[in-house]
Amino acid sequence: MRKIVLAVLFPLLFACVNRKAEPIVAPWGEVGAADSIWDSDAFDLEQIQAGGELIMLTLSGPETYYDHRGRQLGAQYLLAQKFADTLGVRLRVNICRDTTELLTRLVAGEADLIAVPLPVTLSDSVLFCGPGNDSLSIHWSVNEAKPRLADALDQWYRPELLTDVRKEEAFLLSSRSVKRHVFSPMLSRKDGIISRYDQFFMKYCQTIRWDWRLMAAQCYQESTFDPKATSWAGAKGLMQIMPRTADELGLPREKLYDPESSISAAAKYLGMLEEKFTDIRDRHERTDFVLASYNGGYHHIRDAMALCQRDGRNPHRWADVSAYVLKLSLPEYYNDPIVKHGYMRGSETEGYVRLIRARWQTYRGVPSPRAGFHATPQKATRVRKKKYDQ
Repeated sequence: MRKIVLAVLFPLLFACVNRKAEPIVAPWGEVGAADSIWDSDAFDLEQIQAGGELIMLTLSGPETYYDHRGRQLGAQYLLAQKFADTLGVRLRVNICRDTTELLTRLVAGEADLIAVPLPVTLSDSVLFCGPGNDSLSIHWSVNEAKPRLADALDQWYRPELLTDVRKEEAFLLSSRSVKRHVFSPMLSRKDGIISRYDQFFMKYCQTIRWDWRLMAAQCYQESTFDPKATSWAGAKGLMQIMPRTADELGLPREKLYDPESSISAAAKYLGMLEEKFTDIRDRHERTDFVLASYNGGYHHIRDAMALCQRDGRNPHRWADVSAYVLKLSLPEYYNDPIVKHGYMRGSETEGYVRLIRARWQTYRGVPSPRAGFHATPQKATRVRKKKYDQ
């Protein structure tokens, strides 16, 4: 019996001794394989393209980067997006407070490039390249361990690209970028009919306890009662609802152009915004904050409220807060540490609320000449208004 056991085990032991040791294989591939693990110090252009993501650092501002109605804008951001497109990768944006943070994070390897033109004398630890101005000696920068990325930026960039993206941005922010048919602001003044959608405004405003004519005034400001209106940002329909917002509201995207569905979803969204402003007890005041958030974004309005309170003004009074909505387009305000969401195009949001309020007064038969237009029995006509004194 003992001889039989040895006869069986001996060949197995011999095989184990003579067989070459197998390498340990991790779930993502063999350890030591040339294309499996990259040294972070050598994470250059090829690895960025293989990873599918370009990480940029930037500052909040009208020239660099900002969020406007759910879309990202800023000439430097748009340039970076075009460069990422040429590489075939997605772009990830990280916002920094100042140039010190920009350089610190870049040198630490937290990002691939700084999409802000900086003086080339500012640091010896980075490579200055690509977009910028040679005469002013300012350029974008990348980590010094990424020379191939720097070369790619230098070869790609032409000054005309900056001119092109600025023209593109100006178009997107103009009324020309919105595809819509302009209808009359009132269908029949004599019969008190504002639009062919009045029944829907009446129906869905009941749930949020709004005057239906106020929502009608908002609808005209959004789409001029064109159910097929489409904005450059992707907002669609009567109430210009973004597809992402539609998803959150449970509105199927194929119904974005359906008038009743658009009004129903907008009323639901207005109700949700009202719940975010329960700290504003005055219902009339709260409505202005809700309208402003619908247009400019809830977080920007909270930033303006924080600034307002800091300066000893009433953060629950729109007349006070709207002044800070306007000021959020100024560097000394959108760069303030109390501001969490950076630059905003405040003049658009301030005007949005003011014009809706004025049109609502007109729909109610109350003249409001100070608001920017006045009504005649036949039509509403524009009158010149003074620029807000910041």
